[in-house]
Amino acid sequence: MKAAVLREAGRLAPETWPRPVAAAGELLLRLRGCGLCGSDIAKVGAVGTKVPLVLGHEVVGDVVEGGGEFAPGDRVVAAHHVPCGTCHYCRRGSESMCAAFKTSNLDPGGFAEYVRVPAENVRHATFKIPAHVSDEAASFVEPLACCLRAVRRARVEPGDVTVVVGLGSIGCLFVQLARRAGAHVVGVDLLAARAELARRLGAEAAGTAGEMAASVRQLSDGRGADQVILTGGGVQVLPWATSVVRDGGSLHYFAGGAGEALPMPLEALYKRELTITTTYSSSPADLAAAFALIVKGEVSPEPLVSHRLPLDRLDEGVALMRSQAALKVYVTP
Repeated sequence: MKAAVLREAGRLAPETWPRPVAAAGELLLRLRGCGLCGSDIAKVGAVGTKVPLVLGHEVVGDVVEGGGEFAPGDRVVAAHHVPCGTCHYCRRGSESMCAAFKTSNLDPGGFAEYVRVPAENVRHATFKIPAHVSDEAASFVEPLACCLRAVRRARVEPGDVTVVVGLGSIGCLFVQLARRAGAHVVGVDLLAARAELARRLGAEAAGTAGEMAASVRQLSDGRGADQVILTGGGVQVLPWATSVVRDGGSLHYFAGGAGEALPMPLEALYKRELTITTTYSSSPADLAAAFALIVKGEVSPEPLVSHRLPLDRLDEGVALMRSQAALKVYVTP
């Protein structure tokens, strides 16, 4: 089968790859498409990435081989990581730290013509897509699930003022989720087109960091934001985020980034009772909740797809997203 394969020095190219074989309890999918995630881009050319590798985990496909509740011809969305559900981490709500979670995966990744879905993923992270939901919308189940977990950990509540820094596809999902939670949302991005999209999706104000500080003060009666959710920018954004968050508020890092130390005095963190939280990935419950939101139309992911590219142009998609010329790239085989 054809797959986009990552080789040395971050080289991505279409190659012939062994077609996976599904065992009992597993599914073999013929791919309809796969979203290109920021974590995929981070692995391209990163030190320590083991190659050859087929990336892609926001997978939508048709069942070719399978059983149980899924039949050949069913259109499904499947996620790549599944926790054990019984270990200490799973019992404490830290499913993404579970050893089984970290070792589970699709075979190969979603940038291929066929993918094998392991049995545990079939049971806990695969959903049959109803006819009214598009392939592109369904591909957002996994990223939306990650955002749901972050909103829960950041404790976004009705009446809060929530600032979302970075209005790419993930930031625009956060805008919708925070608005749905009853918060007043302020979006921050350097690109005017992204700020305008965030306003259309529910942000009460959106613009550059310099422009939005006043909006935060106005919406919060001068207190500052209850939460600042950072989807990019690394540690260099932290001083600004600290300046607009209220005393007792929280700073949530959804994504990693450059920087070895946090540019923030411990004394300020302590005296202002600020909380820094992070999340990495999601849980089966988050996946189910995200799938339900998309099916019900309570979140709108389709406006976030800016480019649709075939598999043999995946390297072009990576370049578009790196340059911020693309909001979200959806790749078809």
